[in-house]
Amino acid sequence: MKKIYMLSAVLTAFALQAQFTVTIQTPADFKDQDAILYTLNGSKDIIVTKEQSKNSTWTFKYPGHYMGMMKVYFPGSNNTVSFISENKNVNFKLDIQNNKVKDVIYLDEANNLMSKQQEGSQKKELILPALAQIKEYYKDNTDFGKALKTEIDRLSGASSSIDAAQHPFIAYYNTNYSKFLSNSPDAVKKIDQEEIINFLDKSGDMLESSSLLRPLLVAYLNSGGNTNVTASVDKLLDRLKVETPRGQTVLSELIDIFDVYQMDEYKSKYLSLAKNLKCTINDRLASTLKSNANIEMGAVFPNYKFQSPVNTTAKSLHDIKADKKVVVFWSSTCSHCESELPKLLEKYNDLKSKNIQIVGLSLDVDKNSYTQKIAAFPWVNDSELRGWNSSYTDLYNIHATPTYFILDANNKIISKPDHVGDVLEYFKVK
Repeated sequence: MKKIYMLSAVLTAFALQAQFTVTIQTPADFKDQDAILYTLNGSKDIIVTKEQSKNSTWTFKYPGHYMGMMKVYFPGSNNTVSFISENKNVNFKLDIQNNKVKDVIYLDEANNLMSKQQEGSQKKELILPALAQIKEYYKDNTDFGKALKTEIDRLSGASSSIDAAQHPFIAYYNTNYSKFLSNSPDAVKKIDQEEIINFLDKSGDMLESSSLLRPLLVAYLNSGGNTNVTASVDKLLDRLKVETPRGQTVLSELIDIFDVYQMDEYKSKYLSLAKNLKCTINDRLASTLKSNANIEMGAVFPNYKFQSPVNTTAKSLHDIKADKKVVVFWSSTCSHCESELPKLLEKYNDLKSKNIQIVGLSLDVDKNSYTQKIAAFPWVNDSELRGWNSSYTDLYNIHATPTYFILDANNKIISKPDHVGDVLEYFKVK
């Protein structure tokens, strides 16, 4: 019995050791009470937990080991703060102005160091080329010329080395960002596809949590004047093996990339590959399969419970009764929406006479902009005012605005128009 108790104590001690906390302090006048903590998997934010403020402080406990990017989201004010974890306690303060984050003061060593590194990299990539041009107009023996030369030398110098043993994630991120993704003038060569494949194949778990995976895959698809996307993707997936968690995460990211860039042929090909896998599917690929299944032609459009609907007494999307529905995802800051929605407005009465209802779900964040815009829209409108953090972006696989769906009376998807002209053409309204 003693051995059992001893083993239990050891396991408990290990669990406590693996746990770290994220502590966030805000001024007393910050109005938000709720905050949500996320980790990262590829390009997908994963909810860890939700906490409430206690004396203007949020404390999140992470129960396991994690190194990588994290973020905290305040849904009440739509503020987001990104930071890193090196499996140690994280602590920072927020400077708030008009209930918006004005500045972040990192109090833990890792985030303070990462913040300075990021600031230095931005200056090197953005400011150094301009300073080099200005230098031509000033002599080195003038006071300004000397100061200019000192700053150029400082920015041109190698970034301060990071002890990988002490700061493993920062070292990992900086090293691989500089090698594969940096646009700095010091970049001396193009990375070829084989080098990227080797890195994706051999890199450890921090790849998925680093935020580097999506841009690295885009770089891979664009590398070397790539003219055969299928051959390149097949080569990559063959090396990684789609039965493995890494292979499935990369496959999921590629499907989303093809979706974002409207490369429908490739999306269809690799989505079919994912659907036909016979092995156990990881969470990352499962989420991609689910969001795409939700919007397949002929599928019942998942119901959405309205938050603050306008121009309807319906409680949800399915509660709206009509022969047909046009669901449009839009935003008041979207230039394409600005040009397309007025055309929908022109034909609204014609559509309504055919018992066709329009439902606008907005990806706005600013309540005033949203309210002013929908004042002109007589159709059903709703918004969570959370932008791309809105729940329906994943539910309906939304990657761009405006995005349209046409539903029948039973809420089945019967068309997915690309533009407002396609919507009007479908209903023969011109």
